[in-house]
Amino acid sequence: MFTHIPVLTTEVLTLLAPERGGVFVDGTLGGGGHAEAVLERLPKSGRLIGIDRDMDAVRSTGERLLPYGERFTAIYGNFFEMRSLLLPLGIHEANGILLDLGVSSHQLDTPERGFSYKVEAPLDMRMDAGAPLSAYDVVNGYSWEELCRVLRDYGEERFADRIADRIVRARQEKPIQTTAELATLAISGIPAKYRNEPQHPARRTFQAVRIEVNGEISGLSAAVDEAHDLLQKGGRLCIITFHSLEDRIVKRAFRRYEDPCTCDKRAPVCNCGKVPTARILTKRPIVSSERELDINSRASSAKLRCIQKL
Repeated sequence: MFTHIPVLTTEVLTLLAPERGGVFVDGTLGGGGHAEAVLERLPKSGRLIGIDRDMDAVRSTGERLLPYGERFTAIYGNFFEMRSLLLPLGIHEANGILLDLGVSSHQLDTPERGFSYKVEAPLDMRMDAGAPLSAYDVVNGYSWEELCRVLRDYGEERFADRIADRIVRARQEKPIQTTAELATLAISGIPAKYRNEPQHPARRTFQAVRIEVNGEISGLSAAVDEAHDLLQKGGRLCIITFHSLEDRIVKRAFRRYEDPCTCDKRAPVCNCGKVPTARILTKRPIVSSERELDINSRASSAKLRCIQKL
């Protein structure tokens, strides 16, 4: 069974307000925790569309939520292409959209998916099992320079060059095939005095490779813009991020919707003609409570932001 412990569910429901009715979209369906919570509050006339690039999630969660009948539809695809995925359903706008950008508990806890540095498994990390690029391809096929870029830009790893060097040297002997091998190489590239931090020393390397494999950052800004454009007047967009790279993109986009003016701030009047298209409902990101963290430690880095379309 595809399961997922949803984070910040109460806060999401308060901001998304599905009791308003209409069409809602969960762009990252996963185990359906958020989707089910929305469906429980959604009027019978409402509709929820769940999108996921993981076919396991679409099948399993789609079956689990069958009791909701025609009110719920599960779609296989990437929310980066949300508009084109919704068009065949005759949906041109939405009252509410949710994007939970974290890796699902099922993906982390299924060893053969290769997401975790805690258990030995084949190097995979594909959210879409049918995607052509895997972690094996990145680790064994990227040049030293490309590996440095991935580790530095997506993992914010200050020892990117040292870790890339360890990877390139090791694969000259034989291909790097497992998560355990990659974790060991990542740790070896970090000076000993920096290995005792609270988070696992291989965490940033695994995050970076996973983001590269799944293209999580490269199209995110455009995807947020498309979600914003799909909202009808009064519609709300909630986004949960789990690391600073994602949060930075979302925060900048939301600020641009609320204050799109490009004029010199010293100018007495605005001449660019750009007007706000949304207002930010969360002036600061919402984070998990101590009670939630006691139940779900994976919520520790979650940040929730929300806008309402004007």
